[in-house]
Amino acid sequence: MTRELSDVTRAKHGRPVHHWRRDVIELAALFTAVAVADAVANLIGHGPDGPALLVISAMALVATAAFHTWWARRHGHAPPTDHTGARPPAPRRDQAGPSAAAPALPGAAAASALWRMRTTVKDEPGSLAALCAALAAHRVDILSLQTHPLAEGTVDEFLLRAPGEVEAAGIARAVTLAGGGDTWIERADPHDLVDAPTRVLGLAARTALDAAELPLALRQLLGRCTIRSLPGRPPAGGRGPEEVPVEGALEGTVMRLRAPEGGVITVERPYLPFTPTEFARARALVDLDARLGPRIPRSQDVLTLPEGNAITVRRADTGDLPAARAMHERCSARTLSMRYHGPVGDADRYLHHLLSPRFGRTLAVRTASGRIVGLGHLLWDGDETEVALLVEDEWQRRGIGAELLRRLVALAVEAGCESVYAVTQASNTGMVAAMRGLGLPLDYQIEEGTLVITARLEAAPVTSPPSHGGRRQEYHGPGVRD
Repeated sequence: MTRELSDVTRAKHGRPVHHWRRDVIELAALFTAVAVADAVANLIGHGPDGPALLVISAMALVATAAFHTWWARRHGHAPPTDHTGARPPAPRRDQAGPSAAAPALPGAAAASALWRMRTTVKDEPGSLAALCAALAAHRVDILSLQTHPLAEGTVDEFLLRAPGEVEAAGIARAVTLAGGGDTWIERADPHDLVDAPTRVLGLAARTALDAAELPLALRQLLGRCTIRSLPGRPPAGGRGPEEVPVEGALEGTVMRLRAPEGGVITVERPYLPFTPTEFARARALVDLDARLGPRIPRSQDVLTLPEGNAITVRRADTGDLPAARAMHERCSARTLSMRYHGPVGDADRYLHHLLSPRFGRTLAVRTASGRIVGLGHLLWDGDETEVALLVEDEWQRRGIGAELLRRLVALAVEAGCESVYAVTQASNTGMVAAMRGLGLPLDYQIEEGTLVITARLEAAPVTSPPSHGGRRQEYHGPGVRD
């Protein structure tokens, strides 16, 4: 065993391997040949049939040489059956592109891309193997695989790592040719490298800590989809959502789940239908949320305004309804109309919806006496996110709105939102100034006096929102009308 290992070691360094037994055998063969030649010479010289034996010997030598040549050509350069692969085969001259045996360039791993792919295959032996072979032909590495059995066929969900030059269309085409159907592929995030059970447990933990995380957890669980929460009683009146069974309903690309407060959570996506496995996971998250009841983190920050007044900023929920209604009573009709874009008398109807963690996150600004003087809302609107501000008249032009907006944007970035938009009136110069103060790319749309300002968050710093309990800090924000 030691000899064999040493031979392999020498072969790895490019040195030929010699065996001492081979040398002994060659010497023995040489002496045998000399002895045979001497015996033949004596026989030819002293025997009666010397010339005939000489001719026969010559023919035997020629036949032996021919056989040796044929044998050497057939077996002399063939690798042994237990080839160790220490010396890779030479690249073929007709191979296109770089050789597979060429050394990897520095940073080659960084050029790879992560992809999430879903495809439907027949539930037959060999169907998955054909898919894997097609991906391997394009040098695509399968990092994880989940299977979702259906009545007919199976939905396979892959996490792939592919060379940077391989495009999504090429991967999808190869999978389709290998038997995949209804293939969908998109860029993956490094966070997707976590295995499915760990990811689901993490989403459950986030949902348990904060009720506002449920829509975000569903979106991360199910991929790119649109999630809408409809209250049991619309804030402006009218018909409520259709009745949904306790166990929910699954209809192709749409699933509907009964929300704990009596409303309906609708999840929809335009590509592959939801599988029973995905439906069960989503229903489990909603059931967990229902069992835990309303909850939000109770941390708060204490800020000191330029004039010396101390205020606190913390999360708000439906428990703050009385204080929020009291703030409405202190606000002017103009302030309320700028915020709600409708009859001032209907303002209180929206508060229960706005303060519910089910539909987003709300930040409240309180004075030292406990009065709420400002509210900032981050609302999940399908696959979009809206921000809205309301600051009591006596507390405007102190930078409170700008501070609330900055914190709401930090929460949106933490939630993975791509943009936020604000709906206001063109005359609301305070909201316009606060949006400009974010320092982010803005898009403006105006129609009949209504202004929609969209801030793209790809340029926003990825930092955790400032929400450390009991922290006190000085605030010297610009004076803007909120």
